[in-house]
Amino acid sequence: TIEGLNKRRNDLLERVETELNLNEKNILKFSNLEKEEEFPDAVTQEELLDLKKRERDKLGSVNLRADEETNKYEVEIKKMERDRQDLVQAISKLKESINELNQKGRERLLDAFEKVNRKFNEVYTKLFSGGSAKLELVDSDDPLEAGLELLVIPPGKRLQSITLLSGGEQALTALSLIFAVFLTSPSPICVLDEVDAPLDEANVVRFQEMLKQMSENTQFILITHNQKTMSFADVLYGITMEERGVSKAVSVNLN
Repeated sequence: TIEGLNKRRNDLLERVETELNLNEKNILKFSNLEKEEEFPDAVTQEELLDLKKRERDKLGSVNLRADEETNKYEVEIKKMERDRQDLVQAISKLKESINELNQKGRERLLDAFEKVNRKFNEVYTKLFSGGSAKLELVDSDDPLEAGLELLVIPPGKRLQSITLLSGGEQALTALSLIFAVFLTSPSPICVLDEVDAPLDEANVVRFQEMLKQMSENTQFILITHNQKTMSFADVLYGITMEERGVSKAVSVNLN
């Protein structure tokens, strides 16, 4: 019986060493039985051991390159952290630059707005022989996001929006704004397409006088059918169709 038990004991120790890599001296140290007064039954321990094995198997096989991969990932993570810090700094600088540009943009826009607004009123008064006009920023406290409203007082009328004016008054008001912009920041060339079409004869004369004043700094190209406007030009260019379907350009130098 003793020999049989010893053989059973040795078999069990061999199995423990094979499966768990433990020996007789440290087997209790790695168990939960060292402080127990009575050992539990073998079936319960077998079931518990099987559970632990299944949990271990779920972890997969041992990665022998784990240390090498860990070092590799640590290097990559450090690089990513440096890149992230660089990006955060770049974003911060970009935001500062945007804020600075927006601030300068607001200052320049408001400065240009004030200049154009003054010229708008001056030109409007000349073209209408009286009245007054002004520009207003609307829909936002931020000049960069705001819309533009034209408020005018034609001679003998009350303050109103440009949308409530007649066609001729609207055209003359729009011309006042265009001329105000060109007087504030002159451009070498300006093309006006049929802008005099809604104007009556008296307003065409005022329009011509304004063009004459501004033509010292800007060359105006007018597309028109108004004979009075044509008579004011230095050079005329026309399109004629002597033969059906064949257009021909002709020019006259009035000087």
